[in-house]
Amino acid sequence: MYRRISIQSADFSLDQTLDRLKQHSGSPGGVCFFVGTVRDTNLDEQVSGLFLEHYPGMTEAQLARILDAAEQRWPLAGAEVVHRIGALQPGDNIVLVAVAAAHRGEAFQACEMIMDYLKTQATFWKKEQAASGDRWLDARISDQTKLTDWDAGGVDF
Repeated sequence: MYRRISIQSADFSLDQTLDRLKQHSGSPGGVCFFVGTVRDTNLDEQVSGLFLEHYPGMTEAQLARILDAAEQRWPLAGAEVVHRIGALQPGDNIVLVAVAAAHRGEAFQACEMIMDYLKTQATFWKKEQAASGDRWLDARISDQTKLTDWDAGGVDF
């Protein structure tokens, strides 16, 4: 399976990602994308920015294990995960998960599972700038609950 993991400060291109997936994944029947962006409100407050940090080396290894788990569950042709770090503004792209598979259902499910695990198992720290001051964000309870939907069967994150 083709895979690419990138943690970067620069924005990403959906067109370039689609081209890479097609080039390296044969002729998949379905390609699914999820793009997460910086919201302009959170916790009933206006958000003026977001700063993201990660643990170099460890974060990439965690993302690789997440892709391994998806590949074990579905016959994927390719996958890419791009996560931005640094200072971002409302509306900016934060994360891209792209999955290529023979069928759309596999691509949709794998994309959702990868994103659910990324939100809870990858070491990214998010500091949000809001009207009341800066605050560190934790994974939401709903994100943690989603993991039980996948029944990862002993995958060690």
